[in-house]
Amino acid sequence: MKNICLYFQVHQPIRLKRYRFFDIGNDHYYYDDYTNKSIMRKVAARSYIPANQLMLDLINKYPGRFKLGFSITGIALEQFELYAPEVIKSFRALADTGQVEFLGETYSHSLAVLKNIDEFKEQVQLHSDRINDLFGHRPLVFRNTELVYSDGIGEVIADMGYQGMLAEGAKYVLGWKSPNYLYYNVNRPKLKLLLRNYRMSDDIAFRFSDKGWSQWPLTAEKYAGWMNEISAKEDIVNLFMDYETIGEHQKKETGIFEFLKAFGELSIDKYDMTFNKPSEVVDKFQPVAPLPVPFPTSWADEERDTSAWLGNELQQEAFNKLYELRDLVKQTANPEFEKDWEFLQSSDHFYYMCTKFFADQAVHNYFNPYQSPYDAFINYMNVISDFSIRLEKSINRVKYQDVPLDDLNSEMLDLAIEEYGEILKKLRKNKNALKRAEKKASLKDPELTEVNDGKQGKPRRGAKSK
Repeated sequence: MKNICLYFQVHQPIRLKRYRFFDIGNDHYYYDDYTNKSIMRKVAARSYIPANQLMLDLINKYPGRFKLGFSITGIALEQFELYAPEVIKSFRALADTGQVEFLGETYSHSLAVLKNIDEFKEQVQLHSDRINDLFGHRPLVFRNTELVYSDGIGEVIADMGYQGMLAEGAKYVLGWKSPNYLYYNVNRPKLKLLLRNYRMSDDIAFRFSDKGWSQWPLTAEKYAGWMNEISAKEDIVNLFMDYETIGEHQKKETGIFEFLKAFGELSIDKYDMTFNKPSEVVDKFQPVAPLPVPFPTSWADEERDTSAWLGNELQQEAFNKLYELRDLVKQTANPEFEKDWEFLQSSDHFYYMCTKFFADQAVHNYFNPYQSPYDAFINYMNVISDFSIRLEKSINRVKYQDVPLDDLNSEMLDLAIEEYGEILKKLRKNKNALKRAEKKASLKDPELTEVNDGKQGKPRRGAKSK
């Protein structure tokens, strides 16, 4: 009997509004509430609600045979509660069947594990508490943001008490080995690893509606047949993908709902397969070997590494600047700052700054609300500049309490300009690479200032937001 582990990632970022340089020090609210609400309502109607109903129907039709797992980020849960509470209700209905499991995540869908382990642990615990409050159980298996995994990350997760962890079945890590087995962390053998079968997963997530694909159209009979052809000696086929695949990335008109329903039915009725929760896979199978992963892998792009978020100077500058502020956030112990801190850590903000322009360009463009990576970078760094000033002001309120308002605003703006100039100087060190990327993007950001001989220039006149 073949075993399938079906897992879905559920996430929506808190999107930033257009935040200009001269908003720094004047406007301390960073979020595009209208867009966030509109997108959440749209995706809930197209994807989450009908997809949850589909899963519930299959669970009820095949009790004990159709099971699956989800991980839902904390900031997605917050938006459900604000804009689409019916989504929470539908996930609770799935949880009540006992056939669905909720995995551990970072609360903010962050890459904190690559920068600050203490922050990472806090977010994981916060997420676990939230899942327990909403669905009545604590996660036993962990899925890191963007499926980022390494030996060291696995050690941290094992020490936190998790029994298993999801990871990418990257070819350069596995070599000749198959992703269709359970493996274990080289330093913490008790931590079992479930590896995504990226070919089978991406056939649905990315290629399902691609008319240029040699296997289009993908039918449930064809796909279940491929699954059945996998060697009986292989333990488990892990199908991991974004939940928005159903109805949003792959629209209803493509037949995605009918495909998944038929695939579930054929797999069980015709081929006698069983769908397992991730924790059941961990309990049911013994790992076949250790899996050395010295450097972080992910499920993104052809490289299956972290370059989609941290592959260029813009991303690295923004990422480093963000985590330099952690100590200040903790010193304030202010819930308002802590909430901004959570929202600003989402990996999506760095993904928007990606400057890849070849095989993966279409994927990055699809998810990017900005007109260019530089537009995303400038917008984010403007927000970070204001956030930084607010933190400093809060911590040093005694210093500022007798300063006249006009002088205070002037001092805040001077700090912002100084910091802005330093950022641009660092970027210009790699001027040729940036120019090549700008040419490929066919866009230049109108708010970029000129930096000549190390001196801060003024914003160009007539610059308008896009």
